[in-house]
Amino acid sequence: MDRKPIIYQLLPRLFTNTNNHCLPNGTYAQNGSGKMNDITDTVLAGIKELGATHVWYTGVIEHATKTDYSSEGIRPDNPYVVKGQAGSPYAIKDYYDIDPDLAVDVKNRMGEFEALVARTHDAGLEVVIDFVPNHTARRYYSDAKPAGIRDFGEDDNTEMFFSPNNNYYYITRQLFAPSIDLGTGKKAYIEFPAKATGDDCFSAFPGVNNWYETVKLNYGRDPGNWTTHFRPIPDTWMKMLHILRFWASKGVDAFRCDMAHMVPLEFWQWAIPNVKDRYPRIKFIAELYDVKIYRDFIEKGGFDYLYDKVNLYDTLRGIQCSNYSAATITNCWQTVEGISGNMLNFLENHDEQRFGSKFYAGDPAKVIPSLVVSSMISTGPMLIYAGQELGEQATDTEGFSGYDGRTTIFDYWSVATLRRWYNNGKPDGSQLTPRERWLRAKYCTILGLCNRERAIAHGRFFDLMYVNYQNPTLNPHRQYVFIRSCDGETLLIAVNFSSDSCDLAIEIPRHAFDMLNIPEGEVVATELITREQDVKELSTHKPFRTMIPPYDAVIWKIRHRQVKPLSDRTLKA
Repeated sequence: MDRKPIIYQLLPRLFTNTNNHCLPNGTYAQNGSGKMNDITDTVLAGIKELGATHVWYTGVIEHATKTDYSSEGIRPDNPYVVKGQAGSPYAIKDYYDIDPDLAVDVKNRMGEFEALVARTHDAGLEVVIDFVPNHTARRYYSDAKPAGIRDFGEDDNTEMFFSPNNNYYYITRQLFAPSIDLGTGKKAYIEFPAKATGDDCFSAFPGVNNWYETVKLNYGRDPGNWTTHFRPIPDTWMKMLHILRFWASKGVDAFRCDMAHMVPLEFWQWAIPNVKDRYPRIKFIAELYDVKIYRDFIEKGGFDYLYDKVNLYDTLRGIQCSNYSAATITNCWQTVEGISGNMLNFLENHDEQRFGSKFYAGDPAKVIPSLVVSSMISTGPMLIYAGQELGEQATDTEGFSGYDGRTTIFDYWSVATLRRWYNNGKPDGSQLTPRERWLRAKYCTILGLCNRERAIAHGRFFDLMYVNYQNPTLNPHRQYVFIRSCDGETLLIAVNFSSDSCDLAIEIPRHAFDMLNIPEGEVVATELITREQDVKELSTHKPFRTMIPPYDAVIWKIRHRQVKPLSDRTLKA
């Protein structure tokens, strides 16, 4: 793809749910659920208008839930090991099936998913889904597996804590006894022997804060002594490869791989080439939370992209909340130098608190400087979480999730900002508030630049901070300035994290002119957010002047061929 990837993440369960009277902890019957069929050509056009190139459909694979679909031939789940009414999208109960909540015709749920993939492609967008390799739901059972496929755990020797041939780890001769209610009588949840929990809790007694609703998968690593048993190829590896190829055959373009670092790197080294051998265009995105292993997962593991959560996201959050200096952004790009194009940046996702929530920035309108830096500092993908572009603040107490600044992934719910945008299938913006329309327009402009400007999608990067630390017009703790340049076009990008406007005189060093082949002289530059034009001087002798409003950014575009050389006398004046 020639454009910079812009991934729009949405949970179909929430995205088109129009119920405006949802009850906390409400059931499916009470609160309802959005459907795949609701994501129409018109809706997809609205997503594409935002600048999106991909849609990440989160929670489409069947996971454990408290809703009973036994009438549809789906084995029910025990409610005591399900989080919320709807269940976690990451507690997979059937890797070969679609979540029935999302289908209008449950029996045709796979057909509805395939139609959604086709519509998405017809809209000029690519499809991302989750691949959850580290754990399953507590009770895994596939109703939809292809002929000849055995379920996870079906052939395990449950008397062994570890065996290379087992899919799970077993706490032998121990009853699963977490610090949660497991019920009594016929409805009780009983697991004997206990299986290890998904967050590497190798105990029969996980706590309420553990991933008690999940079971850790065994990839051939013995946690007792950390020895590895990868030859012959473990059964879990073979099962997961088949699952990846199954979804790739459905037209999926990319996998977001949940908690990728909790699975041995050797598995990825083996699995990714084996998938790409049949489906060479498919991409792999790693959810990863350890900077020290970033390069291993790109250079050795074969991932195309990975989350830059503990580097750029955490830094921008710190700056936005006035705890960090803007100068720390320099360290972020230095940390990933050489692999910056593989970094997936974001300000929100389903795991993180909403930017505009009281737990984060408190005001969605303050997002512009973070959005510009996150989307333009590298050529790698940018992720937008549904509702972010509308200033969603997550003020609801939905149920299991509670009021924590996040939008629930565990409950049947409806999001007011998304309801207003969706407008019963007519997303024309007419139901949005003026503030929501303003913010969405800002997102459309900024993300659209990522699509259109080659300097952002493919250009070289130059950090201007080191020559401006002692610049009296620039506060390095609240402003950040950099250049992107490509094919005879240069963008000078400056952001302001301060509540005060600033009038900057930005120094550009000789090294930048030489490295990026920027001519010196006078030019009519265009500020790409406002479309304002102004005469600017590009010189090592005179600073580049610009004003930035509070919590805002400027992106000045200079076309090299339009630069008019100045006389030596003018340059030195």
